[in-house]
Amino acid sequence: MGALDAFRFGTGRWDPTHRFETSWLLSPWALFACRALISLYAFTTLIFVLAWQCAHGPLGCTGSQNSFSYFTTLTYWGLAFYFLVAAVHTATYARAGTPWLDRFPRPLQALHAAFYTTIIVFPFIVTIVYWARLYEGTWYPDVYSGWSNVSQHLLNSAFALFEIVVPRTEPPPPVHILWLLVVLALYLAVAYITHATKGFYTYDFLDPKAQGALLAAYVCGIAVGCLVLYGFAWGLVWLRRWATETKLGMMGKFSQGDLEAVEREDVTGKVESPATA
Repeated sequence: MGALDAFRFGTGRWDPTHRFETSWLLSPWALFACRALISLYAFTTLIFVLAWQCAHGPLGCTGSQNSFSYFTTLTYWGLAFYFLVAAVHTATYARAGTPWLDRFPRPLQALHAAFYTTIIVFPFIVTIVYWARLYEGTWYPDVYSGWSNVSQHLLNSAFALFEIVVPRTEPPPPVHILWLLVVLALYLAVAYITHATKGFYTYDFLDPKAQGALLAAYVCGIAVGCLVLYGFAWGLVWLRRWATETKLGMMGKFSQGDLEAVEREDVTGKVESPATA
């Protein structure tokens, strides 16, 4: 295998057993419903927060505009769009046995896989950094503040855990580590562009004057934390696949339209019938 083989898109069939659209626990329609509800909740949260900041925030609508510079907000938009896209692919699979994703060009399929990896890694970074570094230690004075922060800094990781535990996805390939770090580096650029154009740092630990030599430690620490959390997510996905498929023989619930699922065998010789729900 050449050194660049990991960066090739491959020529084999994409996701032949539809792991991105199926679950070992839920039927395709039930998986669609869960993903659609999560997407609806995430979009509702984002839009309500923007409207509330515009109407009640100290900076008015400027505060809503500034929120797009924060990693928390950007990753939450990513969650909302991922679950929307995943719900659509799951619904098309549940209906016809073939998801739209199978018809996409291979680069877009690879991007969907990389998108999935960001969804099971970045929310944990947001949650850990917020509660360990940014949270001030006293609970919020009003319902809105408590709800919005729990939604964006705690439920985000719950949504990531859902995608780790419930679908039949494979552990993400190691090459995705590179793209995770690239995205973090691009966000770092966004943070400093924001300071240059709007005059504020999105996070105080990115201020070189205030942090001095600690700035490099913070940046490197988050990068290392990203690698650790990638390993954590990879291990959980592997453990779920091992426990559900190897130990319990729960190979998945398939669409009625996926006729190949009836004849598909895993290494243990067990066959899962198409889902009836």
